[in-house]
Amino acid sequence: MKFLDEAVITARSGTGGAGCVSFRREKFVEYGGPDGGNGGKGGDVWVECVNNLNTLIDYRYTQLFKAATGGHGSGRNRTGAAAEDLTLFVPPGTEVIDDETGDVVVDMVKVGQRHLLLPGGRGGRGNLSFKSSTNQAPRQFTPGVPAQEMKVRLRLKLLADIGLLGMPNAGKSTFVSAVTRAKPKIADYAFTTLHPALGLVRKDSMEFLVADLPGLIEGAADGHGLGHRFLKHVSRCAGVLHLVDVTQEEPWKAYKTIRKELGVYDEDFGSELSALPEVVVLTKTDLMFEDEVTAIAKEFAKKTKTKPLVMSAATRAGIDPVVETLAALVAAKRGQQPMEVEEEAE
Repeated sequence: MKFLDEAVITARSGTGGAGCVSFRREKFVEYGGPDGGNGGKGGDVWVECVNNLNTLIDYRYTQLFKAATGGHGSGRNRTGAAAEDLTLFVPPGTEVIDDETGDVVVDMVKVGQRHLLLPGGRGGRGNLSFKSSTNQAPRQFTPGVPAQEMKVRLRLKLLADIGLLGMPNAGKSTFVSAVTRAKPKIADYAFTTLHPALGLVRKDSMEFLVADLPGLIEGAADGHGLGHRFLKHVSRCAGVLHLVDVTQEEPWKAYKTIRKELGVYDEDFGSELSALPEVVVLTKTDLMFEDEVTAIAKEFAKKTKTKPLVMSAATRAGIDPVVETLAALVAAKRGQQPMEVEEEAE
């Protein structure tokens, strides 16, 4: 089963503007000829692939997207204004599906790709266009061509920029719920996260996805616990956030256990998972005395040569620096392909 972001919307192109019935009004000319202009074209509906989006969240709360109607024709043979087109912006990897037939209309895979989903209606004819040798004063006109409508299913394979690592109950789900709209299952027992969950983090004008993966235990790379099934997904992230619970007896040992599993996985599958950029964060610091947390942080800084961040997702203390660090990491890697998160079949 793949992790998908889906949205069902209704797209409607613009109706063409109506033609006009009009006759010239000139001084000393009692019977002016017809001068009704044609209607303007209705707006098209386009789908465009852009690189600054990675979710379909903008289509979750609005279901109807319609282009404008073309302007009506007017006297003096003035054609109605053509309506502006409507563009639906989607991230790379979005499938556009006809919801009624289930057929894939287009697969948006390349940034800059555009597809005409629904053409706007043509403008109607004004009475001037009906003038002939046998009909010098026509009063006929036609309305604009009606709009086209389609119920569309947008389907996106979710892409994550940051993978969360840590032992069971390291606080990954709590972190995701604290910084995103995701609502992962949270409880005080190991393996709460039974399946990967994704959360959208917004920082200023930037947004990125974090993948909350099942907790790892020693032997995960060999198939123990739940983590081995998802290690391959972490390898395709821009970086990892390694959460370490400071309330456990040996935080450093827990950290080394995860690093060992990454190394074993690399050896077995020829990957470079352990070489990914890593942000180490000490969690649940609200449950410890400050001097105890400081001592643990110093131990990590000495052994990893990098100062760990300190955070409590429950009280939100220290969350902002973590998010800022991740945002900087993602920004530096945005030119690369983010990871595709999917679950293997049972």
